Amino acid sequence: MSSFLSSLDELSSVLTSCAALETAVTAAGQAILDCLVRGRTILTCGNGGSAADALHLTEELVGRYKGNRRALSAVCLNADVTALTCIGNDYGYDHVFSRQVEALGRPGDVLVGFSTSGNSPNVLGAFRRAKEMGLATIFLGGKDGGLGKGFCVHEIIVPSSTTARIQEVHTLVLHQWLEVIERFDWAAVAASAAGR
Repeated sequence: MSSFLSSLDELSSVLTSCAALETAVTAAGQAILDCLVRGRTILTCGNGGSAADALHLTEELVGRYKGNRRALSAVCLNADVTALTCIGNDYGYDHVFSRQVEALGRPGDVLVGFSTSGNSPNVLGAFRRAKEMGLATIFLGGKDGGLGKGFCVHEIIVPSSTTARIQEVHTLVLHQWLEVIERFDWAAVAASAAGR
């Protein structure tokens, strides 16, 4: 059984290794910001703990992270139990996200998928459908990237084989994106839109 201090040591080591992800994190965050500035929608998805990460990102966009700003368009594909059970029952669990991407996604939107292994069939299916429809794709994974490695426009693969550490870094990454989004001058975008 690992102690709290050994978990801290492991996390510290993983975080040090994650410095190499800075360019990827920044580029993916810029893609999200650009999407939102254009009035498009962020779609997110994941399973289990990754479902919580997907929901975390969208609730901070629709609500707020730290400061007050306009609500931003974001939908978590694992949040609607009726859609998940309907699609899972009629088409199979592998299709629960791709079917929603087909229904809700539009060219110019961004799909952010979380999968610590990179091998979740329903997340990979959502990426596949998003690419076919002209959505940008962002993959947050871990370990060796699994089947998701090299599949998306942007990928952030945490260099760890421990699911908990991967998810902790995913939270750090999404918080970093939110920092950038909330520093943006949303009032200027609203004024520009009103002046058209």
